Amino acid sequence: MTIAIIPARYASTRFPGKPLALIAGVTMIQRVYERAKECSAIDKVVVATDDDRIFNHVIGFGGEAMMTKEDHPSGTDRVAEAALAFPDASVIVNIQGDEPFIDPRQIETVVRPFSDPSLAIATLAHRITDERALLSPNVVKVVRDETGRALYFSRHAIPYLRDVPVGQWVQKGKHLQHLGIYAYRAKVLPQLTALAKGKLESDESLEQLRWLAAGFPIQVALTDLPAYGIDTPEDLRKAEAKLK
Repeated sequence: MTIAIIPARYASTRFPGKPLALIAGVTMIQRVYERAKECSAIDKVVVATDDDRIFNHVIGFGGEAMMTKEDHPSGTDRVAEAALAFPDASVIVNIQGDEPFIDPRQIETVVRPFSDPSLAIATLAHRITDERALLSPNVVKVVRDETGRALYFSRHAIPYLRDVPVGQWVQKGKHLQHLGIYAYRAKVLPQLTALAKGKLESDESLEQLRWLAAGFPIQVALTDLPAYGIDTPEDLRKAEAKLK
């Protein structure tokens, strides 16, 4: 059984109440939930939250939700708590609650590699075609080995193309943007949340570096479908403009 869990908390420094923000009359969390439900690779979709308002809203539109502790340091920890309610699950998919335009095909792409029984973690990336994204520390980059396993994630532009002017890097098509969707083998998830925070993770503020440093391989599948995460009210306004 493959379960999609959407972590959603009300408190946010940059955008309080973000899961309940409306995009063309529909809340962000409902849009994410409905997209996940459209994916044939997913058997069940659950919202994991620490807030009654979000819980009641999800139940109100006919979705499934569960309450989790308030003090989780990350969405992964919240997903891990929720996953305990589903001991028969083999794969857990962590879908960010601020990705209202996620495509069901992207979810299927991150689940597909689990046909390999040795796989522990999978995620997604797509080619960077915008120089601003390439140079922005808010856009996480990833480099892979020849088998698609992640070598490193960074907020810096990687790889460094020594013999190419920076202004021409995008044209080379060698840079990948990491998309914030993860799938985990269910038995691996508790091991990830038990790890102590690592130095690389602290330096870059990227929790996946904790997993890499601990020796957990991460398969990075490619998609040609972009992602439009909502981090700020300005992002929300841009999102609404896409629907007009």
